[in-house]
Amino acid sequence: MASEDVFRFKQFAVRHANSSMRVGTDAVLLGAWADMGMCAKSAATFVLDVGCGCGVIALMSAQRSMSSHVLGIDIDATSICEAMENASNSPFAGRVEFKRMDLRDFAYMEHSVRYDLILCNPPYYTEDTLPPDERRSRARNATHLSFRELFDSVVRLLHVNGVFAVVIPMQARDRFVGEAIAHGLYIRRECRVQTVSRKSPKRVMLEFDFNRHDIAATETLVLQDTDGRRTAEYSALCSAFYL
Repeated sequence: MASEDVFRFKQFAVRHANSSMRVGTDAVLLGAWADMGMCAKSAATFVLDVGCGCGVIALMSAQRSMSSHVLGIDIDATSICEAMENASNSPFAGRVEFKRMDLRDFAYMEHSVRYDLILCNPPYYTEDTLPPDERRSRARNATHLSFRELFDSVVRLLHVNGVFAVVIPMQARDRFVGEAIAHGLYIRRECRVQTVSRKSPKRVMLEFDFNRHDIAATETLVLQDTDGRRTAEYSALCSAFYL
């Protein structure tokens, strides 16, 4: 197998050649940034990775908290097979599982738990021009899962004290936040991501919960310095993962 088909982290490796979405910066940032503080306060916490692809965010969550039980769901069968293989080859095999499931169907099933943390790198393209590969298009095209449908499902699955964390394009932020508020979810943390300091943010990571916050914690993360190297802040955020 070609080396580019395997992404190696410090504690686990991810095969992603056959998944609808390969390992990318967005997923790694979200997996490292999302607040898992609630996991330190409980003997057992439940994490849901929506649109899990090859399972990278789910595995990062399992690494970050030994008390977490992580479920990843995706509509793509090949992605789920690859995620299951990645989990079985990881140190976290007993705490991570994957299911082929549409989020909209999953949200209306009977559940014995509500999730303390829901993570999602959601579909967000609505333009007429979509990625050429059909599986990649389905994974990233918001016409297959609208923001409204995403929030409809999240509020059914999220624990009353839980957190919903996402990474989306900056241009979609206001519409996404408006949909969150319409569903009774409010920003608690926000991180705007710039590739380099001279450019405007292209991505934003957001955390929501059911509490109204007078002021949300807002920060900016720059990924590269003037020499094209990872900034100290980016390196520190992902230090537990990147080799």
